[in-house]
Amino acid sequence: MAANALSSPAAVRTPSHKSAPPPSPSTRRAVADAATAAAAAAAADSKARFEAYNRLQAAAVAFGEKLPIPEIVAIGGQSDGKSSLLEALLGFRFNIREVEMGTRRPLVLQMVHDPTALEPRCRFQDEDSEEYGSPMVAATAIADLIKQRTESHLRKIQAAVSSKPIVMRAEYAHCPNLTIIDTPGFVLKAKRGEPESTPDEIKSMVKALASPPHRLVLFLQQSSVEWCSSVWLDTLKEIDPTFRRTMIVVSKFDNRLKEFGERWEVDSYLSASGYLGENIHPFFVALPKDRGTISNEEFRRQICQVDIDVLRHLRDNVKGGFNEEKYGPYIGFSCLRKYLESELQKRYKEAAPATLALLEQRCSEVSMELSRLDAKLQATSDVSQLRRSAMHHAASICTHLRSLLDGAADPAPEIWGKTTDEEQMHSGIGSWPGISEPVKPANCTLKLYGGAAFERVMNEFRSATYSMECPQVSREKVANILLAHAGRGGSSGLTEAAAEIARAAARSWLAPLIDTACDRLAFVLQSLFDLAMERNRNKESQYNQNVEDMDGYVGFLAALRCSYYKFVKELSKQCKQIVRHHLDSVTSPYSHICYENDFLTAVGSVANSMRFNHFPGVTSFDLSDSGSALEEAQENVPPKDQQHMTPPTKGHESKEILRESQLTVPETPSPDLPADIHGGKKKDNGIPHDVGPRKRHARMAAYTSRHPHNNGMICADDMGSKSGYSTICAISAQYFAKMREVLIEKNVPSALNSGFLTPCRERLFLALGFELFAVNDEKFMDMFVAPGSVDAIHNERQSLLKRQKILLSCLNEFKNISRAL
Repeated sequence: MAANALSSPAAVRTPSHKSAPPPSPSTRRAVADAATAAAAAAAADSKARFEAYNRLQAAAVAFGEKLPIPEIVAIGGQSDGKSSLLEALLGFRFNIREVEMGTRRPLVLQMVHDPTALEPRCRFQDEDSEEYGSPMVAATAIADLIKQRTESHLRKIQAAVSSKPIVMRAEYAHCPNLTIIDTPGFVLKAKRGEPESTPDEIKSMVKALASPPHRLVLFLQQSSVEWCSSVWLDTLKEIDPTFRRTMIVVSKFDNRLKEFGERWEVDSYLSASGYLGENIHPFFVALPKDRGTISNEEFRRQICQVDIDVLRHLRDNVKGGFNEEKYGPYIGFSCLRKYLESELQKRYKEAAPATLALLEQRCSEVSMELSRLDAKLQATSDVSQLRRSAMHHAASICTHLRSLLDGAADPAPEIWGKTTDEEQMHSGIGSWPGISEPVKPANCTLKLYGGAAFERVMNEFRSATYSMECPQVSREKVANILLAHAGRGGSSGLTEAAAEIARAAARSWLAPLIDTACDRLAFVLQSLFDLAMERNRNKESQYNQNVEDMDGYVGFLAALRCSYYKFVKELSKQCKQIVRHHLDSVTSPYSHICYENDFLTAVGSVANSMRFNHFPGVTSFDLSDSGSALEEAQENVPPKDQQHMTPPTKGHESKEILRESQLTVPETPSPDLPADIHGGKKKDNGIPHDVGPRKRHARMAAYTSRHPHNNGMICADDMGSKSGYSTICAISAQYFAKMREVLIEKNVPSALNSGFLTPCRERLFLALGFELFAVNDEKFMDMFVAPGSVDAIHNERQSLLKRQKILLSCLNEFKNISRAL
């Protein structure tokens, strides 16, 4: 077409002035030589740029560097022709289709155009190294090595696919300067013997490889697949929605040629209108189908012949031909090869300045890492410096812990804090013992830590304790305690028995709650260690303080954590003992709590107003279920036959007693008379009679003289109509509530605050320092120099030195490239 344009009349129009004389032969030779030299220089620059990127790519694969190197990633479904296309680009066959290399691991093909390599020289990069092995020539050996490396690596990681690539460098006179990453082909269903998740794993891996913006995507699809029914076109749109970095190749194009009869059919198919957009032009490629054993030269000849045959068919066998000016540059393998090579070189040239800046940054980072390792090696021989650094680090952690206890919002509570449910789950403590309903304190749904979380646990403990009523006591226990007190004599048997029942209940039910509170508070304090470490790291990064960087000393950090946990655990143990002491004091028989004036006003009136002379004696209380039923049935009903209520020989006397007891005579007992208001002399058989005085209990006598009136509590008449068991339980519940109130409102909060928070603020660093640093040098160094750790540091340093050498070499090359640009 260019020739037709040049031969047109407008192109050969004769100028009006006289033509210049033709150049001399020497001038023509000089111009030709200059053009040749310029082309050679451009080719040399292009090859140098390509070699530099190849070495950089090898270093990135070996050391796990994340470098934005321009690369081409070939993707497509299985059997879409990717393997055949790679062989055509290489210029020789090595049977990669036979080993299905694209179904397991990516293959990075670094093609280097070397005019001196008349036979292909292929070398594989060693696993986990930037070094390449010996050149391989035999095609079967190449295929076998790919298969062996793939299977070995998959067995090692126990997986069906792997994203770790195999790197092969091919130097050949008939291949372009090109690097392509061949990926596993998409499949809809796993092969027999493979996990069902294999298709999804392949898809995820390919998307991860093709998604980085610095990579070009080479998408292959068979010509027999219509654009409207393409399965993998949607996957391509997920990777590159706008197709800005995508090159689409329609493979096996010769299978479609027989369907074209007229020009509009060909042009419509080649345009792919409606599916790819106006500015997207796919390439249409056909390759030789003969898989027999042929020479490399014959293979390349067949590739050229297929291109010629496809164009001839479109020109001669299609009515009207096709729009060759528009679609001709996109038909044939040779057009695709030239486009790929020029596009990659253009991307190399554009990315060179950014790559140079990134290499300088990486070299600086590696140098800093080497300096850190050197400092660590030096520290192993300078114990005094290491002690100073360790003590400074421990002091900093303690300072951050105090700040967190005093109230802080850094780091973010939304991330590092915990709700009440999360605290219970992570601590493994669970719900409060003896509490059936969940306890929801204020702010239970907020994520808190430090002093705020400590205070919330205290509120939760208070709520849990107040939600507990006095536990139900069996009739047997009540009877054992009450009757034993009655046997000792005195009028205070009922209240003393109730107080003893309340003491036993408080000791039994409140002690587990106290232990749980101490454990929960200890968990809150232990959780602060990670937050203090995070605050310390943030502070160092904020102010660029790397002098006291101890992150690499895992042994020391573990010892520091263990010492802190031990300190908190010891505080929890001490707090349990202190609070248990308060509980023992409150529940002691000698405690004044149950005998305070205001409390006795409410409870002690029962003993004061109760007339035991209504009954033959306290020992005659029937606390069993049958006795209670009988008392309730006889409420306010006088007995019909009082002979049945008294012993046969004492019937008349008992009647007289009942008559006298029914007479209520107000009486003010004299302090000078120690006579018992209940009056009763115990005979040998243990049955009291209404004769003779009895000594009072000192406390109750004092109370009776001060509070002679009933203050609304259960009186003697009520007692005569109610169960003795219910009365004892009611009085015990009041005693229990009083003990609980004194313990929770007065004793426990101050004990827990002074037992946990005060030592953390005042004694933490001293305790940690004594355990970690008050040791000899040999024991101190055990935290820093574990067996073999020095050798490990030396090995890491050697690896960094090798990495630094490679990166500096690439950096110098790219500096030269940048100057040429």
